[in-house]
Amino acid sequence: MWRTCLRLRDGGRRLLNRPRGGLIASEGRGPSPPTPARAYAPPAERKRFYQNVSITQGEGGFEINLDHRKLKTPQAKLFTVPSEALAVAVATEWDSQQDTIKPYTMHLTTLCNTSLDNPTQRDKGQLIRAALKFLDTDTVWYGVEISSSTSILGPSIPARTREALVSHLASYNMWALQGIEFVVTQLKSMVLTLGLIDLYLTVERAVLLSRLEEEYQMQKWGSIEWAHDYELRELRARTAAGALFVHLCSESTTVKHKLLQG
Repeated sequence: MWRTCLRLRDGGRRLLNRPRGGLIASEGRGPSPPTPARAYAPPAERKRFYQNVSITQGEGGFEINLDHRKLKTPQAKLFTVPSEALAVAVATEWDSQQDTIKPYTMHLTTLCNTSLDNPTQRDKGQLIRAALKFLDTDTVWYGVEISSSTSILGPSIPARTREALVSHLASYNMWALQGIEFVVTQLKSMVLTLGLIDLYLTVERAVLLSRLEEEYQMQKWGSIEWAHDYELRELRARTAAGALFVHLCSESTTVKHKLLQG
């Protein structure tokens, strides 16, 4: 996944060298009302209306251009991201669309829209609490003190463990926290998310561990093969996108160093 990011960076140099054009119009048709959901749900498919995708650097960060139109968020804000690498990754999502735009495949774009618009108006503390919501029912653990349990209610989490995790999550910026919470929601595990973000686990391994109970049930009772395969691929794609988003949004020089050395 990290080598893919390096390829995206190389591609970004070519995107930045494309003509910038004049005044850019909005890609969208106007603002959409805020949604009460955690993040934006991808809109319906539609016909591709642009030929070229490029990125330009503005005062607020890096922008995405679809031909001569600047990309906007669902709330009609200018789509601006904090890093060139993230801009290249988003531009690649748009450039890879074929005759039909399939927003449900564009996880990085959706995460950026959620970060820019913040449709549920959550602050940093609320994001951290949301990321920790699966802690009490986490089926995998390492690194800090926690007891095991055979009860469906789950083990007791020591207060110092919660405090350590809150402190660790608070070291991330708001954009990265959006990505962390997204991955936690996919894996249903804070432990696996942190293992993935810190490069102790691959996407495939993290997804496999998150599905142990489900895999056991399928081995015992059977499954619909095509549905299982599709769900697995989608989960891997969402998890990989979320992890990449965290790294591309992180201000940590250590994370950036790990990313470049991957």
